[in-house]
Amino acid sequence: MAPQRIVVIGASAGGVESLMDLAASLPADFPVPLLVVLHVPAHGPTLLPQILRRCGPLPAAQAEDGEPLLPGRIYVAPPDHHLLVEDGHVAVTRGPKENRFRPSVDTLFRSAAYAYGPAAIGVVLSGTMDDGTSGLWTIKRRGGVTIVQQPEDALFSEMPENALQQVEVDHVVPLGELAALLTRLVRQETGGGEDRMNEEERRRLETEVRIAAEDNAFEQQVMSLGNLSAITCPECHGSLVRLHEGGTVRYRCHTGHAFSVNALLTGTTEAVEDSLWGAIRGLEESTMLLHQLGEHYAGTGNARLAEAFLDQAHEAEERFRQIRQILLRHRPLDSPLIQAGSQAAQDSGLP
Repeated sequence: MAPQRIVVIGASAGGVESLMDLAASLPADFPVPLLVVLHVPAHGPTLLPQILRRCGPLPAAQAEDGEPLLPGRIYVAPPDHHLLVEDGHVAVTRGPKENRFRPSVDTLFRSAAYAYGPAAIGVVLSGTMDDGTSGLWTIKRRGGVTIVQQPEDALFSEMPENALQQVEVDHVVPLGELAALLTRLVRQETGGGEDRMNEEERRRLETEVRIAAEDNAFEQQVMSLGNLSAITCPECHGSLVRLHEGGTVRYRCHTGHAFSVNALLTGTTEAVEDSLWGAIRGLEESTMLLHQLGEHYAGTGNARLAEAFLDQAHEAEERFRQIRQILLRHRPLDSPLIQAGSQAAQDSGLP
């Protein structure tokens, strides 16, 4: 029998410390399962389950595909795999990355909202960027309970701050109060609130959960979920559709990769940098080839051809020096700019 309530938690930088404190404070008879996504490197094992087991009374383990959801157990997403909730059990998948992460907090939160509706409780802890914001919005929209670690209490405040900017959060608490709050909430008979999702939002949620569960995004008609944009995916260069979610927008490509505006800006900025380094490499190789040819013809006594090749080599050198200067001055369009824009919008009263 599936648990009646569920707690899903997302964290990034500084999240290990937050999760350790939470695990140490939870009671041994905590009555519902907890599922955790922490951004970790794709390769190599994670020690988070062992760390959490040592910190508190609840058993913690790396989630295995298909295992049942049991009360009082902590399930940790494996590296390079999404963690989802499905019909009273967990699903571990290698669906497309979201916000350039796998595992992704948003994919876990959406699956919990889809499966549990008002009975889902979502928690965003310390971290950078904004993974978790869209998923927390979805939990709230479905009537679930939304909780954010107090930004000034987090080692890295960006994830909590982004969630607070875009979601009507139910509880903002310091880490020291989180375990008591969760214990009180999961013992309540009722869920968080009213399910306010319309049919269009429900269809999109179902589609996005299926994509994370490894269903083919194109066959799921992902391109019909929003308006086609002129922007391409920095992961696979596929076409992106623009998805409206409350007062914000997100993007998803026809192969399934998904991005917040923040993550998309970071990805496109890195793509620009990669292109510039590629141009420098090509010009440097051209310079080496032209120098070799110039030296070859100089050695054969053909001064005219030698001079022509060496002149072109000097021209190529000047080009890659110019591109290198552009690259070194290239400013990433990352989260601080997004945060400043969001704050400016709030200060001016814009939606």
